[in-house]
Amino acid sequence: MAQAGTSGDGVEPSSGRPDAAGQRLSVRRATIRDVAVAAGVSVGTASKALNGQGKLRSATIERVLQAAERLGFAPNTLAQALLAGRSFTVGLITTDSFGRFSIPVMLGAEDALGTGQVSVFMCDTRDDPERERRYVEMLWARRVDGLIVTGRRIEPRPPVPALPGIPVVYAMTQPAGNGAPAVLPDDERGGQVAAEHLLAIGRRRIAHIAGPERFLASRLRAAGFTAALAQAGVEPCGDIRYGEWTEHWGREAAGLLLADRPDAIFCGSDQIARGVTDTLRAVGRRVPDDVALVGFDNWEPMAVGALPPLTSVDMCLEEVGRVAAQRLLAAIAGEPDVEQAVEPGHDGSLARRAPGVHTVPPRLVVRESSGGYTA
Repeated sequence: MAQAGTSGDGVEPSSGRPDAAGQRLSVRRATIRDVAVAAGVSVGTASKALNGQGKLRSATIERVLQAAERLGFAPNTLAQALLAGRSFTVGLITTDSFGRFSIPVMLGAEDALGTGQVSVFMCDTRDDPERERRYVEMLWARRVDGLIVTGRRIEPRPPVPALPGIPVVYAMTQPAGNGAPAVLPDDERGGQVAAEHLLAIGRRRIAHIAGPERFLASRLRAAGFTAALAQAGVEPCGDIRYGEWTEHWGREAAGLLLADRPDAIFCGSDQIARGVTDTLRAVGRRVPDDVALVGFDNWEPMAVGALPPLTSVDMCLEEVGRVAAQRLLAAIAGEPDVEQAVEPGHDGSLARRAPGVHTVPPRLVVRESSGGYTA
């Protein structure tokens, strides 16, 4: 677990540096008292001016701010936190030790929290419930202001233990049953976007090779795909083939699909798409001339490194992290969580979205596998 330190504004002796006579000069940080003396005001007035509190004349505020800048005064973060009843720290718990999905989420969360001057404790539970429990207890003991819980699957998971006064937001995962705020990528919309793109470039015999059917994300992507084709009056080319998130499955499934003669294939992941490309190349089918391909995840080592580079659906995971952090900051500030209203689903039915769940729309990155230029 990593943590960030805080800086003080009291008088701190330093090792100093020698002057021309070889003596050591005393170096100390400016204090709020120094600022007050320089501005000709009381310590209380200086504090109010620097923290934007109280009703002070603009001339007084300006005089204090100028004195603080001239003296190089830096507020004591710890003291401010104690006065505000906050620690200005957030715990971030992940179950994704591989980091493929959680790292972008964490980067987005850090970006959003950084703008609010909040430090982050990162904890990797390695999918161990006991380890997670200990981390939650430790973070509570450190008086964190809130928790973000991330994962690599969007399936509902057991909620972390409730901690008094500490809000929790889930990102790239969701809690089972308790309706806590969660931010997820919109997998169903991602499947729809992929199908709409292939339809837009004139393909009509469009197949889908999916990941494991036991994964909610896999089923949602397939649902979005079939809904988009149905809306266009187009039947899928062959049955949806569920398998694994692997290149091996892509190669195997593509071989099974060849008899259906698809002119486009939507793959449930970039790894699957890489395997599909191998089989098509082996049998002399050109990509994208004979068969256009769209992958999912926009995992750059896979998508950009493919031959040809893969068009892929990007889940916008950094945005998932940013939105989760923004919702957590709002909860810490005491603002009510705005529950997302039920909206029409992509197939025209009512979306059955769990209370408190917010979805982030995906984006399509078009590359050569569907006839576009390398992004």
